Amino acid sequence: MSSYLAEMLIPSWLSLCALAAPALANQQAREGVWISREEIEELPTDGPAWRALRAAAQQPLPTPDLAGRDSNCDVFCLAKALVHARTGDAGLRAEVLEAIQSAIGTERAGDVLSLGRNLPGYVIAADLVGLPPALEKRFRSWLELVPYQELDGMTLRGVHERRPNNWGTHAGAARAVVARYLGKEGELERVAQVFRGWLGERSFHDGFEFGDLAWQSDPERPVGINPRGAVRDGHSIDGVLPDDQRRGGGFSWPPPKENYVYEALQGALVQAVVLARAGYDVWEWGDRALLRAALWLEREAGYSAEGDDTWQPHVIHHFYGASLHLEIPAHHGKNVGWTDWTLTPLRLRER
Repeated sequence: MSSYLAEMLIPSWLSLCALAAPALANQQAREGVWISREEIEELPTDGPAWRALRAAAQQPLPTPDLAGRDSNCDVFCLAKALVHARTGDAGLRAEVLEAIQSAIGTERAGDVLSLGRNLPGYVIAADLVGLPPALEKRFRSWLELVPYQELDGMTLRGVHERRPNNWGTHAGAARAVVARYLGKEGELERVAQVFRGWLGERSFHDGFEFGDLAWQSDPERPVGINPRGAVRDGHSIDGVLPDDQRRGGGFSWPPPKENYVYEALQGALVQAVVLARAGYDVWEWGDRALLRAALWLEREAGYSAEGDDTWQPHVIHHFYGASLHLEIPAHHGKNVGWTDWTLTPLRLRER
């Protein structure tokens, strides 16, 4: 059986297994893949974050291109969808619809990393603006196949389940967004299991193929984020993402400011937000692994988020109440953005 056919059969098997598996979700699910229109209606229409978002939404869109690793059409499409949802601007919705229609199929010229980076913005935008029936049918039919489509010999599902670095987290983010949009609970459950394993709870998933283990707390039991209290040569490596930190070389101190770590967290945080909205208590998984990762970067490595990673601390600040350096306005990321407007003004969750 080909890998493609095998993966096509997995969702049905997973749906059956999910009936017997312990439930991973224990919080109340919320509407919206990323944010709901009702929440958006409560957000401010003044301040630097809103002005930056609105300015971005008023710019012409680049050519939709899911195969372009550095394409920003997706995140600007998301900006237009957010402003439309807040203001009712019909012209912005029309631009989003045209971009989504044009993006379908462009992934075939690229690879899984490009698809993982670019797909979430379009899907979230579609969720916010609502697609007309004909486009909705075409979009859903396409999304059903995208996670299994072979690009340079790999698929979103396969990369998510095997690659514990930025490739895997971006693939997982796209996979989570698609599953949530389509209402595929069994597929989202599998995303949750893989993600929980990546966060350090290996009993949920341990099928990753790790690279050099120099930054692992326990090389015999490698994880995506090192466990609480991990120490090497008297230095804290609690919260390190070993499979991306290794790109800066073997263990050394002070630690290299390795940008691939933030790149991996872009995909991880999208997975977390989507799963949390579906009712999963993801922020507690791995002994608050995502919080510990952010704190290690800023406090141990002395490496605050820069450039297209500055949307990330707003997520950590919102869900954990952590004191991190926050830029307002923040830069959009490779897969999502505008969190300085969508999250920071909202009441912090008490933890």
